[in-house]
Amino acid sequence: MSPAISGALEVPAFQRAYVSKSHGDGLEFATIKVPTYSADEILVKIMFSGVCHTDFHAWKGHWPVKPKDNLVGGHEGAGIVVALGEDVTDISIGDRVGVQWVNRTCGACEFCSRDSQPLCPHIQLSGYTVDGTFQQYCVCKAENAVRIPPDIPLDQAAPILCAGLTVYKALKECSLKPGELVAIAGAGGGLGTLACQFAKACGYRVLAISAGESKRRMCIKNLGVDCFVDYKASSNLIEEVKGITEGGPNAVIVVSSTTKPFDEAIHYVRPRGTIVAVGLPPGCMNADIFTIVLRNITIKGSYVGNRYETEAALEIASRSGIIAPYKLLDARELPKVYERMDKG
Repeated sequence: MSPAISGALEVPAFQRAYVSKSHGDGLEFATIKVPTYSADEILVKIMFSGVCHTDFHAWKGHWPVKPKDNLVGGHEGAGIVVALGEDVTDISIGDRVGVQWVNRTCGACEFCSRDSQPLCPHIQLSGYTVDGTFQQYCVCKAENAVRIPPDIPLDQAAPILCAGLTVYKALKECSLKPGELVAIAGAGGGLGTLACQFAKACGYRVLAISAGESKRRMCIKNLGVDCFVDYKASSNLIEEVKGITEGGPNAVIVVSSTTKPFDEAIHYVRPRGTIVAVGLPPGCMNADIFTIVLRNITIKGSYVGNRYETEAALEIASRSGIIAPYKLLDARELPKVYERMDKG
């Protein structure tokens, strides 16, 4: 362990963590050593960790790149800095920080220099290529640690570190002007509910696309969307969206886990509009080239953002009262959470 500055809090030698011996294996709630940290890293005592579908996919081995063996998952953890390396000067012991998907980057490549750190070819990913936040103490490069504002509780901050950031970044990719209309396909889910809230907070009008009367009530009454389309009840979703929006939304963010909403968005987005793909269903997008060219449609993929974008998302969430719908559980219940995810 690198020398820490004076004032470091007492840290035990061992801790409790959820470990997956190899991808797809069962989870073991084990006693392991507290990780060591380098001169440019910090050690964070994790107070709360969100559980994301990416964690589930990494554990199941659904991603194209194999995760590390003996993996400690988790990538949206919020906690307190308890120790830091000798080269760290802009974080102090006791600071509130977040450990997210981007755990460590090289800081020197073309992507890091252009604030596109998630695309760094040397990136280390929390809970995937390095151990993540399903442990009591977690290491993160200080430069990539998210500074959490004092007025947002750590349990509320945790899911913003990934889910909130993901939809905030997608909204940035839409290049919308205040007052323009964005459709959220999959508005009733975790990402979708946050996307609706962030879009309203950023000054956009929102069309929510989901299914069922309960989702309609939630989106309109609780999230404040401007209009709602029930894709299951609609006899012609494309025409209904174009009619209710008088020609189509300026942008569409698709957070759905099936491919059909991606295909439909191409036909109802407004000419010169933008479609941002966020959801990760298996399969391909059926993009008719003729339609894309003649309607001047832009199709983008959107990944997570960098530390500064995460801090901006936290600031907006704090200022606007955005809260991710969440349930607080004991860490030992993680296998039950995965089981519920597996059952949809």
